[in-house]
Amino acid sequence: MTQAKATRNDKTGTESTVLVIGGTGKTGRRTVARLRDLGVETRAAARSGDIPFDWEDPTTWQAALDGVDAVHIVPLDISPSPTPAFVEQAVAGGVRRLVLLSARGVDVPGYFGPSFDGEGPHAESEAAVRSSGVAWTILRPGWFAQNFSEGVFLDGVRAGELALPTGDGSAAFIDADDIAAVAAAALTEDGHDGAVYELSGPRALGIADVLDEIAKASGVRASYVPVEESAYRAGLVAQGASEEEAALWTDAMRPIRTSREAPVTDGVHRALGRPPRDFTDFVRAASEAGAWS
Repeated sequence: MTQAKATRNDKTGTESTVLVIGGTGKTGRRTVARLRDLGVETRAAARSGDIPFDWEDPTTWQAALDGVDAVHIVPLDISPSPTPAFVEQAVAGGVRRLVLLSARGVDVPGYFGPSFDGEGPHAESEAAVRSSGVAWTILRPGWFAQNFSEGVFLDGVRAGELALPTGDGSAAFIDADDIAAVAAAALTEDGHDGAVYELSGPRALGIADVLDEIAKASGVRASYVPVEESAYRAGLVAQGASEEEAALWTDAMRPIRTSREAPVTDGVHRALGRPPRDFTDFVRAASEAGAWS
């Protein structure tokens, strides 16, 4: 692909403005940083972003969309999804390009557990951008490497014990920086329209392997404790999660347990012309940044 640069509006000849929904999250803030480094005028929209934005309050959408040419959509994970209504409003207002953050396995029946049966918010969001009538790109990443350094698994790593219902399964964890790089390319370069990028890291690791890599780089050693799905779900409820939330989290990890997240995909290479970042490189950088100290 050509090197990314500030896009231009074909109608006016002026530089385009890119809106990043979820611009303060794991992938969103990285996408915002990459776009700004490229000199692209970028708005970070979130409840606490540059532009106040709330998926559940449509009255906040228009201010974020005014004057925008391209949007990176990090959707809300609820069903029915608000993404179709947002896409309709965005296109009506002049947006010409949509890049959607979806999820690996969205198009595979039974990929997740029973909590995800049916269409689901990611499938609804994909259908909305596909039928939008403007240029679109869909990103389907698997489990993020950053879940161990700044996400749901971090507390367990720091506490010295990570108990998960993932058995002996493995996953090709994807670095969120690679997701952001693909998003930035799709938002600013030609050649990505109509593409669906399945995004993974370059190799699969089990949870014990992950913790061993973290220990070697940081000196922080945690043990992996496999637990049954029912016990894990009950533990989440005991910590204050609703039964529905606990079931969703437990079922979301089933693709690791079954190793459906293990196959390495070519999405990063197709989009960027380079291999994805290895987990060892991610761990080294995260450790240097003090993720586990």
